[in-house]
Amino acid sequence: MTIKNWHTEHKASLTPGQKAADVLRNGMGSWPFIGTFILSMVLWAVANSIVLKNGSWDPYPYILLNLFLSMLAGLQGAILLISAKRQDAISSAMAKHDYDTNVAAKLEIDRLIDLGEQHKQMIEQLRALVAETSRAALVSEPGAGSGPRLDGPGA
Repeated sequence: MTIKNWHTEHKASLTPGQKAADVLRNGMGSWPFIGTFILSMVLWAVANSIVLKNGSWDPYPYILLNLFLSMLAGLQGAILLISAKRQDAISSAMAKHDYDTNVAAKLEIDRLIDLGEQHKQMIEQLRALVAETSRAALVSEPGAGSGPRLDGPGA
């Protein structure tokens, strides 16, 4: 019997867009992304405020930067929603898999309990049979188990 790995099958069935959303989500939710993002904001501000003073392409209050950040926020929201929807699908599949596993385990446990009950009944029957056989052997042999006889030849 082969064990089905539903997680591997699920990953293989992803569309390129879903895979891209996962990669972007994982990238945006990381410390390197946050560090790079903060560094790029500082470099933008330094370049436009100090280095390029009069010839800057986006002087203070950085209207172009605000536009780019607004667009980035809109894209991040969409990517996170796509990824959250996929995570819900994964959680649902995991819950279904867990339920199926629990149902199968319950059936197996019930079967083992029945088997244990059968064994218990068989042991009780064997004990009763042994006890009955022992009693019958004692009754059919008078004097059995009373020790050596002292009135026989050699006594």
